[in-house]
Amino acid sequence: MKLLLLLLAFCCLSLSRCEEKSVPYDYSATIECLDTPYKPQYNGGIIVNPDLQNGSLGWSQFGNAKVDFREFGGNKFVVATQRNQSSDSVSQKVYLEKGILYTFSAWLQVSIGESPVSAVFKINGEDKHAGSVVAESKCWSMLKGGLTVDESGPADLYFESENTTVEIWVDSVSLQPFTQEEWDSHHEQSIDKARKGAVRIRVMNSKGETIPNATISIEQKKLGFPFGCAVENNILGNQAYQNWFTQRFTVTTFGNEMKWYSTERIRGQEDYSTADAMLSFFKKHGIDVRGHNILWDDPKYQPGWVNSLSRNDLYNAVKRRVFSVVSRYKGQLTGWDVVNENLHFSFFESKLGSKASYNTYAMAHAFDPRTTMFLNEYNTLEQPNDLASSPARYLGKLRDLQSIQVAGKIPLGIGLESHFSTPNIPYMRSALDTLGATGLPIWLTEVDVDAPPNVRAKYFEQVLREGHAHPKVKGMVMWTGYSPSGCYRMCLTDGNFKNLPTGDVVDKLLREWGGLRSQTIGVTDANGFFEASLFHGDYDLNISHPLTNSKSSYNFTLTPDDSSPKTQPSLFVVRI
Repeated sequence: MKLLLLLLAFCCLSLSRCEEKSVPYDYSATIECLDTPYKPQYNGGIIVNPDLQNGSLGWSQFGNAKVDFREFGGNKFVVATQRNQSSDSVSQKVYLEKGILYTFSAWLQVSIGESPVSAVFKINGEDKHAGSVVAESKCWSMLKGGLTVDESGPADLYFESENTTVEIWVDSVSLQPFTQEEWDSHHEQSIDKARKGAVRIRVMNSKGETIPNATISIEQKKLGFPFGCAVENNILGNQAYQNWFTQRFTVTTFGNEMKWYSTERIRGQEDYSTADAMLSFFKKHGIDVRGHNILWDDPKYQPGWVNSLSRNDLYNAVKRRVFSVVSRYKGQLTGWDVVNENLHFSFFESKLGSKASYNTYAMAHAFDPRTTMFLNEYNTLEQPNDLASSPARYLGKLRDLQSIQVAGKIPLGIGLESHFSTPNIPYMRSALDTLGATGLPIWLTEVDVDAPPNVRAKYFEQVLREGHAHPKVKGMVMWTGYSPSGCYRMCLTDGNFKNLPTGDVVDKLLREWGGLRSQTIGVTDANGFFEASLFHGDYDLNISHPLTNSKSSYNFTLTPDDSSPKTQPSLFVVRI
């Protein structure tokens, strides 16, 4: 009977959604712990009694927890207490549909201290993690996440914490379904605001008279949104590789050539010749370079001689390394990955103490104070069940870095590696929302997909579209540099630099985003005006008029105005 009612409710909801206009997406997220939770997003979506104003309606126990309904200061909430298993919790039954993208949020609190709490949906015997937050006592934290399902069916929403000594308090829960069409419309709306600008061109002659029916040709020379691909040193001297790369990308990262194990294979013998040559090549072609990396916290990726050093010798070697690489490339890079994968690994902390990474950031900033220093991590977007690098854990590390006492503020950046298998796109967007609430620049730094060949290009396109459309993402680099010995997890081309299906995805998106020297052509109206919506970037403008046989050429740059959204198009007055 319960299942029947659930199905009927779902059908009614689906029918009402079809009759309504597309639901806009709420990109907001709260990263502060508050005395009182905000109202549920989307009025709760398909959650029954989302703000607990109607007591126990819709809510029940999960596992062996005892469920209480409480009120404090006028705020009502539900509590899972007397928990013996991690999954002992409060629960609500929902119906999830294949092909629908679900955005989830909830406000959580624990009774003592702080503990990670995850939102989980059990469907068809499988646990689908939608996200997590480090919940605290005495204040409410927002969990924002999302999920899709492989098969339609009833599901149990519950909350999970490995710490069974704490009560889990829950309030303001929301589960909002979106169709793929709605999701795509969010992309379009966001791109129009964050990636494009309107231009208005007025053509006049030398007498100041407007010229109607003049032919306008606008060609993009360079994408404004930084988009690129990692490379290896085999690009040097390989003309086919160089041509393929420089026609497409505006930013790159060296896969290995700036890393410590490449520049100081033997202790005290530094060799930057390959990195220098690569940097010189990309500078010549106007392609920015991300610095990757100063140190890597994974013990597997240290120079061979490092492991045998004493604590004091390692400290001095690290100081020398940071000074050497950062001062050498000062002011020449678009950012530095400082202590790579510092949430998953702790090699330098284990050798030099808990402040090792903080000291590295402080030193790097001292040697190159204007370059953005990135915390570069994996699984923050890719895996909602990896609590080591969840958005909440990432935010905690950022707060620690922001507390470093230095002369001047360290410009920090958020680096998200984005090594996907099967992408959870709603979770990816929600995680970007959460990290975007910091106001710091976000880059997807090592995008690739390890999936079966028949779906790899599809998943790859989904990830790139989501990253490009998110208003808080400031750049993307794919980890798909070609090497004769093989790419890391996926390639864009074969050995002759002919596109593979993944490379075709890149070219398709570049054309959509105005790249590959895309053209916009039209004619001026009766008042000499021509208007167009263009992606941010550098442009060539050519104007001609067949009756007067006159031609003129100009160039202009269309940039985002982050301080105040433009309500009027940029006006260019040109003469022929």
